[in-house]
Amino acid sequence: MKLVFKKIVLRFSFPAGTSRGVLKEKPSWILNVENNPLVVGECSVIPGLNMDYTDDASYEEKIQWTCSTFNLLYTQLDLDQLLHFFCQELIDFPSILFGVESILYRINLSRGNDVFDSAFARGESTIPINGLIWMGTIEEMKSRVRDKMNEGFSVLKFKIGALDFEEEYRLISQIRAEFGEGLEIRVDANGAFDSENIDEILKRLGDIKIHSIEQPVKTRDWTLMSRICLNSPIPIALDEELIGVNVLGAKQQLLEAINPQYIILKPSLHGGIKGTLEWISLAKKMNIGWWLTSALESAIGLEVIARLAGTMAPEIPQGLGTGGLFENNFDSPLVILNGTLKYKNVKA
Repeated sequence: MKLVFKKIVLRFSFPAGTSRGVLKEKPSWILNVENNPLVVGECSVIPGLNMDYTDDASYEEKIQWTCSTFNLLYTQLDLDQLLHFFCQELIDFPSILFGVESILYRINLSRGNDVFDSAFARGESTIPINGLIWMGTIEEMKSRVRDKMNEGFSVLKFKIGALDFEEEYRLISQIRAEFGEGLEIRVDANGAFDSENIDEILKRLGDIKIHSIEQPVKTRDWTLMSRICLNSPIPIALDEELIGVNVLGAKQQLLEAINPQYIILKPSLHGGIKGTLEWISLAKKMNIGWWLTSALESAIGLEVIARLAGTMAPEIPQGLGTGGLFENNFDSPLVILNGTLKYKNVKA
């Protein structure tokens, strides 16, 4: 068995706007076992956001080390021992760790051992998901809202913070007025606001019954973030705040200091599968809500995240509706049906 890799560039079907800029393409590195196309994994990065990625050359050097080490150890260790080894060695490289975890998962699967077996994986249930409304012109965003509503979504998440807030607020207010409180609206600011304006913004979002706001201000100001979480009229969800916090004790310290209402978890950013499960365990103990979301993976990585989510039978909608973002994506066994995620051609 030989593990190899190749880089791909995923092209967005439309300019995907965030408060950090407009995304037109993004890189991923695909791990695969030679002569076995079913054993694949994905190392997905978002340049400027992933702390384990600075440039292609250094990133590929680490992936090459990972593949070479995997090939050396594969005949010496069992799969559990390999997983333990790489969870330690790649603790600061969550996107690469997620790729390796996916490879080991699929090796297990090829041996008839599905460690993510669930009603979802068997096609007996679906996973509720939110529809994502990327930033664009107001007219573009209105069109995307109509499309998502026609597709059966009852939960929409808006990217905000890049346009004029008054325009964004007007749009979301119109959506609320048209569809009523039966539509759950989440917003994601990606750290766009600051201590000068956040209180007024949260008050206004509370007036139109927003479900929650992700990462309202920039990271690493725990004093400000904890004050916001304590006083906000709407729940606060941490996302970027969790990036780079990879040691269990540090995770607990962060959650105790800030005490958010929710955390948003992306395995490629937040410690791979192992790190994600640590965050969830801590959140449950502290009565903090959570949901999983993709970090713009291709169909390869998204399927593994969906299978992981399926093991927990989530009732709160997850952020796993990104499969249609890319014009050159891989074929996927997943399909979106009435605001839920399910396996194709499997009766649910």
